[in-house]
Amino acid sequence: MRQVVGTPSRERRGRARRAIGLTAVAALLPVVLAGCSLDDAFYLGWPRTRPTDQSEQMFDLWVGSTIAALAVGVVVWGLIFWCVAAYKKKDSDTELPRQTHYNLPAELTFTALPFVLIGILFYYTVIVQDNVTELSEQPKACTEVTAFKWNWQFTYTDENCEALTGADGQPVTETGDSDYIPIIVVPNEDDVRFVGNAEDVIHSFWVPDLLFKRDLIPGGDAQTTQWEVDFNSEGTFVGRCAELCGAYHAFMNFEMRVVSPEDYETFVNARVEGATTPEALELIGQDPYATTTHPFNTDPASGEAS
Repeated sequence: MRQVVGTPSRERRGRARRAIGLTAVAALLPVVLAGCSLDDAFYLGWPRTRPTDQSEQMFDLWVGSTIAALAVGVVVWGLIFWCVAAYKKKDSDTELPRQTHYNLPAELTFTALPFVLIGILFYYTVIVQDNVTELSEQPKACTEVTAFKWNWQFTYTDENCEALTGADGQPVTETGDSDYIPIIVVPNEDDVRFVGNAEDVIHSFWVPDLLFKRDLIPGGDAQTTQWEVDFNSEGTFVGRCAELCGAYHAFMNFEMRVVSPEDYETFVNARVEGATTPEALELIGQDPYATTTHPFNTDPASGEAS
C-alpha cells in the first residue's frame, strides 16, 4: 500500500495510543495498589497531622523543596523534549548540522544556577534545623525516656527534669512489656522537653506524626540527649523505635497522648498519689490502654503470627 509521506500510518498511531495508555496505567497503579486517594498520594507518605510547630516547619520545608525540585525537573524535561523535537534528523538532511563546541553564557548559567538553588535550600534547612534542635532555658514539662530491648520506660519529672517520687517512695515511671503498650502523656503547650537514654544498644525515639526522631545511645550521662517540641494540638499518636536494635525491634512500640495542661497536671498528680497509668488516664477521660497499636506475641513457639 502506498503511504503519503509525512502522514503517520495506522499501525504507528495504534502504537502511540497503546504507549499513552500504558503510561497512564503505570502512573495510577501505585496509587490504586497502595489504597491511597489522590489527595493522599500528593502527601508523598507524610502524616496528615502535624501536632507540633516543629513538624509544621519541617513539612513546609519539604513541600518547598519538592516544588523547587519539580520546577527544575520540568525545565530540564522541557529542554530535553524541545531539543529532541527541534533537532530531530530529517530525511532531507544529508550533512551534519553545525557543531557548537561551547556556549559560555549557557555554561556559566547552568553552573551557577545549581549553586544558587543549593544555597537557598541550605539556608532554609539550617533555619528549620536550628528551630527543631533549640532548647529553652526552662521547660514547662519534662519526661525521661529510656529505651531497652525491646520496650520503653518513661519517667515523669518536674520542670527541672528531676524524677517525681510516688506514694511508694519510687520514681513515677511507665514501663512497657510484651503484654502492655506503654503510654507517655505530655501537655499541649510549648517547651515540652524529653531526656533520652538507652540501656543496652542504640535505639531511636520516633513519633511519625512529629516528623522527628532522636537516636538514644547507651553510655550513661555522657550519651544523654535532650530535645524539645512545641505542641499545638491534642491527640493520640503511635511511637516506634526507628533503629534496628535486635530480634523484636519491629514490636517496640509506644503511644503518645497529648492532653491539655490541666489534664496533664491531674494525670501526673494521680500518678504521684499511687494511681496506675490506666487509672490516671480514666480520671481525665482518656482511654486507659493504647489505641494506635497493640502488644505482639514475641514467643517463637506460639505458632501465631505477630
